[in-house]
Amino acid sequence: MDCKITSTSPARARGFTLIELLISVGIGMIIIAAMALLLFYTSRSFAAIINYVDLDQYSRKALDKMSMEIRQADRLVSNSTNQLTFSYNGGTLSYTYDPQTKTLTRTFGSESEILLRECASLQFAIDQRNPIGGSYDVYPTGTPATTKLVQLTWTCARKILGQSVNTESVQSAKFVIRKE
Repeated sequence: MDCKITSTSPARARGFTLIELLISVGIGMIIIAAMALLLFYTSRSFAAIINYVDLDQYSRKALDKMSMEIRQADRLVSNSTNQLTFSYNGGTLSYTYDPQTKTLTRTFGSESEILLRECASLQFAIDQRNPIGGSYDVYPTGTPATTKLVQLTWTCARKILGQSVNTESVQSAKFVIRKE
């Protein structure tokens, strides 16, 4: 058998050149950066949704409890910008908002319970029940003795990743004192 050598030079080694390596590393870094930004945005959105659901749940529980109790109250005893006090089942029921601690506290007799935490703002308003002619508004009241309608409005906020995020909605309700 006769063997022929066709080439005496060694086979050229195949591999990446420096420029090809730099281009591929650059493209890889762009893809990794895009994925990291997407992950950060997605996690922030997910945290905001969980925050919204959590704060909304606490707001609904507070609203349900206050609705039941205010409607069954005997009468409004006193009010101020941050407190409502009712005569309720032979005792005294009060709701107090503290802007420094951002809490709404329910006090009945000697027991105290925090209904809302991280409450950014809360407003109490009292009115008479009878509406103003031709509108849905009611006459404002000057004294607790003439109060038939109590309105509460609040927003809650919490910090997520260093930013304060609202519940994205204002909770507001009007309660008619039924026994009055």
